[in-house]
Amino acid sequence: MATVGRLPVYLRALADLTHARQSTVSSEQLAERAGVNAAMVRKDLSHLGSYGTRGAGYDVEFLLDQVGLALGLDQDCPVVIVGIGNLGRALANYAGFASRGSRVAALLDLRPEVVGQMVGGLVVRHLEDLDALVKTEGLAIGMIATPANAAQEVADRLVGAGVTSVLNFAPVVLNVPSHVGLRQIDLSVELHILSFYRRLAADAEGHLASSH
Repeated sequence: MATVGRLPVYLRALADLTHARQSTVSSEQLAERAGVNAAMVRKDLSHLGSYGTRGAGYDVEFLLDQVGLALGLDQDCPVVIVGIGNLGRALANYAGFASRGSRVAALLDLRPEVVGQMVGGLVVRHLEDLDALVKTEGLAIGMIATPANAAQEVADRLVGAGVTSVLNFAPVVLNVPSHVGLRQIDLSVELHILSFYRRLAADAEGHLASSH
């Protein structure tokens, strides 16, 4: 459902408005901050049962709570990061997870020189500790930040331990059971997409220049 992909964007915009002490927001204002149109904002928020008030807009704090509830942010959502290289360390040190309803509860790696290090306020544990940590910490989401050749094995271990939501940063397509939620973030693919649109824009500029 496309709406789900936009809710976190609305959440971020509403959090910014809360910090700015703005009490109400119109669909047009929220649309501008979210990079969509106002009609889409109204349609998305109608799924939450929130229609706002004509002439007054939406109550920012109330809407923030509604969106947070829809995303399940009222529930504890402990995260485990597997692979504590450069990317894994950056993820472990990112403060934005906790401020948006998730918290990094465990860091795992296989390398002896990494296990035992303190990263982001947590001690890196060995991957063999995964099963025990799922039980003691209630790990809900697994982030894979390993090299591509290790990612499928890590995904299998996460699923086998009972983790049913996986966010994969490794540049490889993973296979997981149908009951497991999998999101893929391949930074190289995103760069290629941007390169494609950049070329389209350049071609369009060249066409306009040649037509004059």
